[in-house]
Amino acid sequence: MNPKLALLVFWLLVPLASVYADKPSKPNILFILADDQSPMDFGFYNPEASLQTPVLDQLAKEGMVFDAAYHMGSFSGAVCTPSRHMIMSGRTVWHLPIGPGAKSHCPPNLETNTLAAVFNRAGYSTMRTCKRGNSYEAANQQFTVRQDATKRGGTEETGSAWHATQVLEYLNDRESNKDSSPFLIYYGFSHPHDTRDGTPELLEKYGAVNHTDKNSLPPSDPDQPPLPANYLPTHPFPHGHPGLRDEVAVSGVWGKRDPQTIRNEIGRYDACSENIDIQIGRVLDKLDAMGELDNTYVIYTADHGMAVGRHGLQGKQNLYEHTWRVPLVVKGPGIQPGSRAPGNVYLLDTLATLCDLAGVEPPASNEGISFKPVLERQQDVVRDVLYGAYCGGTKPGMRCVRKGDWKLIQYDVLDHTVQEKQLFNLAENPLEFLDQHHAPEVIAQTGVTPKANQTNLANDPQHAEKLAEMEALLLAEMRRLDDPYRMWTQPDDGLTPSAEPTPQKKRVRGNSSKK
Repeated sequence: MNPKLALLVFWLLVPLASVYADKPSKPNILFILADDQSPMDFGFYNPEASLQTPVLDQLAKEGMVFDAAYHMGSFSGAVCTPSRHMIMSGRTVWHLPIGPGAKSHCPPNLETNTLAAVFNRAGYSTMRTCKRGNSYEAANQQFTVRQDATKRGGTEETGSAWHATQVLEYLNDRESNKDSSPFLIYYGFSHPHDTRDGTPELLEKYGAVNHTDKNSLPPSDPDQPPLPANYLPTHPFPHGHPGLRDEVAVSGVWGKRDPQTIRNEIGRYDACSENIDIQIGRVLDKLDAMGELDNTYVIYTADHGMAVGRHGLQGKQNLYEHTWRVPLVVKGPGIQPGSRAPGNVYLLDTLATLCDLAGVEPPASNEGISFKPVLERQQDVVRDVLYGAYCGGTKPGMRCVRKGDWKLIQYDVLDHTVQEKQLFNLAENPLEFLDQHHAPEVIAQTGVTPKANQTNLANDPQHAEKLAEMEALLLAEMRRLDDPYRMWTQPDDGLTPSAEPTPQKKRVRGNSSKK
């Protein structure tokens, strides 16, 4: 080639090469999901929390913490099943391929437009490890690499360390194969869902034992965590799901709600949760060593919250904040360290948000809203109103709605024999204290004395107008979201949901929290 021509070609190509060299690569995504985890367990939500999570605490300091993240609800006692369908599909609770809305409100072949399928088409390498069962199997099958098993034991092979090992082996393979494609890793755990068999050293740290004798109490230990501030020895009225496994059959608790049992179980819960923190640290250290961490969005959340003694409940089948809300922390490129926002997000917003962060077009079937603008501090919330449902037991079940500081929960259960309303100002009463929390014997057990205004306000005449406003808002949300049921206070709208037999109970009306 003519030397002058060669020089000309060189100078033309140099700027082009520079452009490609400077072009940022697509971000990686590490989506971490715990199984049954209340936001109230963490110090960055609850300064009184007994759980120690240094890795997640650091993640919160380096990223954004969401103060109003929720799952939308469930029509099944296995609350995780619709929750995980919503995460994968971006569909609302009554528009899933399972449940009452499956035939009328869900498009066909939805699995081809779920999380892994969408990112596969976008050129991502997709990997998943999580528990087996109670999930969206057709969507899970879309992951290129999948290592699922239920691990709720107290050893490296039988517990949370196993899930970490699957991710580390995947990352090691990427290194060996010099794989430079962006990745989406779905890093799920089987804990702290029961059975909460923690590692021996962490059980000892929290003064707990893996109690297995239903006929005795676990030993007391001064190292056990204290009772939750909103602990009750029993819920004020039947919650509407007779014989629910989570309330009567969890190993180590069963139907007991005495302080000794609950403190031991919280210790087990904390031991399993801290182990998750340790295993997250292993993966983050590996990404850092690979030089991948700075270009990775790390999302930590859970499929729903958990009671474990709060309000006299044990499980996840309720709509109090400790259970309806989920923890949500996001760290990654462009996110201001130590930032915080309410967000008003649902788990079903996951698909839309991850697509937005990665520059991927979300599928037309998606109904979620990207909260990327919140992560970029352009706005504080993505919606004004939040709705929750639970009707895995008797119908129509429980419903709630939140707007601003105000929240309404309604119960219409046990063949309409239990009909209750609870109205809370969450700014004044964030733990949703009831009249029962003011009882001297409960205060003696928790050491917490609620303020006079920290109670259910549904029967307070001063708040009658607010109650009516929230009831109207709840009905509007139920209609908008195609909720197939109606509460006793609402018009039936001509709906004809399938009838289910329910136990006959003595009729109880009014606000039982006043009794």
